[in-house]
Amino acid sequence: MNEVAGRRARGGGGSARRAERTAVSFDVAKYIQRNIPNFEILNEEALQIIEHNAETVLEEIGVNFVDNPAALDRWRAAGADVKGERVHIPRGLARKLCATAPSSFTQHARNSDRNVEIGGRNLVLAPVYGPPFVRDREGGRRYATMVDFEKFVKLGYMSKWLHHSGGTVCEPTDIPVNKRHLDMLRAHMVLSDKPFMGSVTEPERAADTVEMSKLLFGADFVDQNVVTTSLININSPLTFDSTMMGALEVYAKAGQAAIISPFIVGGAMAPVTVAGTLTQVLAEVLAGVAYSQLVRPGAPVIFGAFVTSIDMNSGAPTFGTPEASHITYGAGQLARRLNLPYRSGGSFCGSKLPDAQAAYETANSLNMALLSGVNFMLHACGWLEGGLVSSFEKFVMDADQLGTLHHLAKGVSMDDNGQAMDALREVGPGGHFLGCDHTQKNFKTAFWRSELFDYKPFETWYEEGARDTETLAANRVAKMLGDYQAPTLDEGIRESIDDYVARKKASMPDAFI
Repeated sequence: MNEVAGRRARGGGGSARRAERTAVSFDVAKYIQRNIPNFEILNEEALQIIEHNAETVLEEIGVNFVDNPAALDRWRAAGADVKGERVHIPRGLARKLCATAPSSFTQHARNSDRNVEIGGRNLVLAPVYGPPFVRDREGGRRYATMVDFEKFVKLGYMSKWLHHSGGTVCEPTDIPVNKRHLDMLRAHMVLSDKPFMGSVTEPERAADTVEMSKLLFGADFVDQNVVTTSLININSPLTFDSTMMGALEVYAKAGQAAIISPFIVGGAMAPVTVAGTLTQVLAEVLAGVAYSQLVRPGAPVIFGAFVTSIDMNSGAPTFGTPEASHITYGAGQLARRLNLPYRSGGSFCGSKLPDAQAAYETANSLNMALLSGVNFMLHACGWLEGGLVSSFEKFVMDADQLGTLHHLAKGVSMDDNGQAMDALREVGPGGHFLGCDHTQKNFKTAFWRSELFDYKPFETWYEEGARDTETLAANRVAKMLGDYQAPTLDEGIRESIDDYVARKKASMPDAFI
């Protein structure tokens, strides 16, 4: 037994039990298991046309693997026609390679009750990813710091309907670029016990993720199980850069999961039509997933699709639009035909504030993702200003509304209780159902209820300060952070993680680009 595994086995003694007894109690919902059908917008003929055209793109136009001779060698050995950095993939080859990727997999959390199953009929919700700015009601819009990052991790840990801690919930700009990934990983590992995402900004940072995961879980466990998921963005159109592919290679070799995701702004990085964009999305995903399988057959991957439209007057990205919905629905069908888990959707909006525009666009985006069959939803809460801003108030507003997705996904119960014939017989014509036995048995769970919105009469609402939703959300942020208590973690494991972070940071000079 190695040293870390030994410490892990000895953890959880009297001090851990005392901490558990005094911890703040809060509910955490299991990942969503759909009992409703997916919405399928494309018929069989349309799907076959898009699949045929995607294969044509791969064969005739090709994709670029830049600054990565090893990738070109892998493709050449697999039978692709490599001309310079352009890889032409013969029809059918990419799809054949993709067949070794698993249709679903379990991502383990350090608290096994928080494990998630990614694929099938499941939906895992993860928070916003990547913004350099944060916003709150008190401080306004500003560059994010590590303190902000830690606050978001704490909010994610305490959010009932959120299943995953995510990754770069904001970009902590007060820490050097080459070191901040270490602090971010530590925060996810120590401040939360939900699953988390790894670093992808350099292959060495992906390797740090794997090594730190081994400290947290034990090296043997990491070798045999998925403990981290990463976001590998394709440089659309049709370009695979060495940074992202280098990170993918690290994770694939280690048997860790990766989302292979085109980054599409329709009209700028893809055609303006739905079918044209879906063709490009499929071609890019086929090439990316196939490459992961060249690195390691059986490596777990997720079919990603980040797609939005563009305002043709200003060039700004737009969200919650019908065209984005069409693409997201269609990409879900294509992912299922490849037998791969699907990532898309989120709390997308272009608004600068958590206002009506943000609410409309976010509601459209969240419901679209549920119905399109998404298995892993990044950006499920906190997204603002086209992804430039992580908003504290919008984080808790969105996290609250994720409860509606859980309840919609349950579908309609048709058991005896769901049919409610006893209630109909008891009340009869002209009565009311408030006091009947069926209502009394079901009233606590009959209807989903927001834990944030104000349902009080006007007079009570007015007397309490006429608070709008953003004010209620700010109060909720303060309460959650005030109630936060870190989940228990073996002290030896924490010390190992802290020591790794300190040694790595000390081994290199600061870099801010």
